[in-house]
Amino acid sequence: MDKLSYHRHRYPSIVIQQAIWLYFRFALSYRDVEDMLAERGIDVSYETVRRWASKFGAIIARKLRRGRSRPDVRWHLDEVFVSINGRQLYVWRAVDSEGEVLDILVQPRRDRKAAVNLGPLDYSGARRLNSKLDGACTIPVPACILEPVMQPR
Repeated sequence: MDKLSYHRHRYPSIVIQQAIWLYFRFALSYRDVEDMLAERGIDVSYETVRRWASKFGAIIARKLRRGRSRPDVRWHLDEVFVSINGRQLYVWRAVDSEGEVLDILVQPRRDRKAAVNLGPLDYSGARRLNSKLDGACTIPVPACILEPVMQPR
């Protein structure tokens, strides 16, 4: 069912995989991927990249997630104060011993007890949708987005 087959495609599988990887990894537009492949001498239209992304994207992402190593059992919480649109928010990050961000919790008020409940969740890729924490939400925010606006206390 999830088997990848590049049969009946004009381009080699490595070109298709590279285009899909560029599109999803760097959040590029289809035209940006088209331009990057054109710089490498590969003439592909943006519509072809769109079709590849819709056909192969979910399968490749699933395979990449399955191949990821499991997070370490030792972890700690990082607390960061962030100002977004003039509001001060509290960002708690669960980080394993290798520095991999496991989960992020954003709160309008500082609540360490709720953040500790963040703890070691099932990190198989499943996220908590209904948080029992009052006034808090667990959101999948990449740490690199928060880095430039972090203010140490």
